Amino acid sequence: MKIMNKAYSLLALAFIANAAAAQDSGFLPEANLAGADVATWNVGAGFTQKLIHLNGEWVNPYGIAYAKAGIFLNGDKDYGAQVGFRHPIHFTGKDKNGYYLGVYAGHLESKEVDGEYESRLGGGVDLSYVMLSKERISTFSVGIGAGEELADRTGRVIEETEPKIQFSYTLSIGL
Repeated sequence: MKIMNKAYSLLALAFIANAAAAQDSGFLPEANLAGADVATWNVGAGFTQKLIHLNGEWVNPYGIAYAKAGIFLNGDKDYGAQVGFRHPIHFTGKDKNGYYLGVYAGHLESKEVDGEYESRLGGGVDLSYVMLSKERISTFSVGIGAGEELADRTGRVIEETEPKIQFSYTLSIGL
């Protein structure tokens, strides 16, 4: 029993030492946008699948955080919103234009359930091409995500949780 306690203590010490070393390693993302000559806050509009929205974007040293809010074009015109973050992975030219990898969460689509439209929550990942300058942000995005399962009052599944492609375009202007 004493040997097991010593072995567990040694294992815990090694784990803590490795976790502390990881904070000093290159594991943390690079601040690729540090010092970039771009507007920190941007507002604009766009579309994401059937969601027509207004959006706000915050450019920080690590990437672009955004929030979208709007209405779905189908059915009862339900409200929808998404939040996300994109990190630059490869620049292709001047002004920090390039490919960004991101994550998003929020309302993915609107479906009819029991005679009423319901917004479906979910999340996913996307690959974007971002044209970023001091005056504007223009983003084309293709993502893959999954939404929650929707069922009617009787328990019949209307929409299952399965991967779906999401297309998006936004244009924002710096403040």
